[in-house]
Amino acid sequence: MTRVRVRELAGWLTALAIALIVTGQVAASARSELLFRDGDSLVVALFAQSWLAGDPSNWAMSSVLFLPETAVFAGLDAVLPFDVNGVLAANAVVNLLSLYGALRFAAGRRRDDRAPVAWALIAMAVFGALAMTETSSSRDALELASLLLTTTYYSATVIGVVLTIGVIRRFVVHEHHGAGQLIALALIAAVSTLSNPLFAVWATVPLTAVLGALALRSTARSRMLLPLVVLIGGTALGFIGRIPFAAWIANTGAGYAQPERWAESIGYYAGLLADRLSTPLGLAGTLLTAALLVVAIVRSARSRDPSERLVALAAWVIPVLVVLGAVALGTHAARYLQPLSFAPVLALVAAPRAFAIPRPRPLIAIGMVVLLAASALSIPRLASAVHTPDAALTCVTDWVDASGRTGAGQFWTVRLPKLHLADPSQLVQVDHRVNGYAWLVNRTDFDVGAVSFLIEDAQTVAWQLPLDAMPDDIIECGRYRIVDFGSAPLPLGQPHS
Repeated sequence: MTRVRVRELAGWLTALAIALIVTGQVAASARSELLFRDGDSLVVALFAQSWLAGDPSNWAMSSVLFLPETAVFAGLDAVLPFDVNGVLAANAVVNLLSLYGALRFAAGRRRDDRAPVAWALIAMAVFGALAMTETSSSRDALELASLLLTTTYYSATVIGVVLTIGVIRRFVVHEHHGAGQLIALALIAAVSTLSNPLFAVWATVPLTAVLGALALRSTARSRMLLPLVVLIGGTALGFIGRIPFAAWIANTGAGYAQPERWAESIGYYAGLLADRLSTPLGLAGTLLTAALLVVAIVRSARSRDPSERLVALAAWVIPVLVVLGAVALGTHAARYLQPLSFAPVLALVAAPRAFAIPRPRPLIAIGMVVLLAASALSIPRLASAVHTPDAALTCVTDWVDASGRTGAGQFWTVRLPKLHLADPSQLVQVDHRVNGYAWLVNRTDFDVGAVSFLIEDAQTVAWQLPLDAMPDDIIECGRYRIVDFGSAPLPLGQPHS
């Protein structure tokens, strides 16, 4: 095995150790709510399990189809002997490893004066440090790096953006050939856009600005404009590819744009930033992000290498334009600002120059021992988070499994028990009037026509039931209650999204 291959393998093993440490820390914090239990976070697991079971599919998705995310989860679920939480944890590790691979690709090819593996590992470690500063259970917090560990919050889009930058970088420095890079660029853009239109906002629009600016200052304009044309073309193909999935897309996302609410958007995001700065870890994470943006700006101004300048510009132009765009469109969702977490770390791989370490072997050996020890300690920590007992959830799933009947619950209440049932179709997602709620769920669930019990918890909106609807029994299950209407089932109303 050549030294280059040994170095690359060592990079992947080190990245695995970092991924285990980061996942263990996030899973041990209140952020585990998003990994394992949040209603939004479970759509990919529900989708993948339905697909693996061969159920008829008539899904009501958001504007995001989660196609790469579902393929990864389904693959892990098919080969790993884990329960659902174990697969979700393994998926988090895979997402982080995928980010390392994308960063390594964006760092460019190895040369005598370059150390792309080392700088990709540094960039991943910094991203992991950002994720470990995020400890709230809120999906709306300005804690963006840890969202990559979930199966739902656009992990494939994050990886797609970083890979896109890497492909363009390699095309720019490839003087004689580049057809392979252009094909890869078109495929990444098409698949990413097909699955999630946010790719156009996070990558196509900002990189159009970056490549356009570089073309104006370059003597080899075709090296900048050709990938720009391919990127735009691939994005357009992705949008066309969404047409056959129109029946699955319950919300195109157009309604999220409310430009007249830009002032409210500023206030909303400013409030999230204030909350982030109110804790020591949040302050540290924010300062680290700010430092990375400064490094990116300085490198983009000083670098004379067009490929280095490309990556450095992307590291700060993407988050700046995304934030400005989110405000201009009047959005109110922290997850749209994820480029603030992953794009700035590209500054660390923009110019991955080799650096000398005094007495490298002892220092590297010590560092590897510490890293391996920390990752080994993270495995039982992660296992503990995965297998934390949930007596209330077990009470509900055992009762429903044993009943052999079909019940219902509202979105934020029903999705966790639904995921953990032997037959998820035994729980139907409804609104407070017991109308089918077709959102991030398989519409075939509504074919049952009526339900014989309701599940509720503190998040459940007060039911509006027929006056003659009287429960036979109420079963207390910790934070849940099962309201049993076995003798007089409740008909499902007209489904809506």
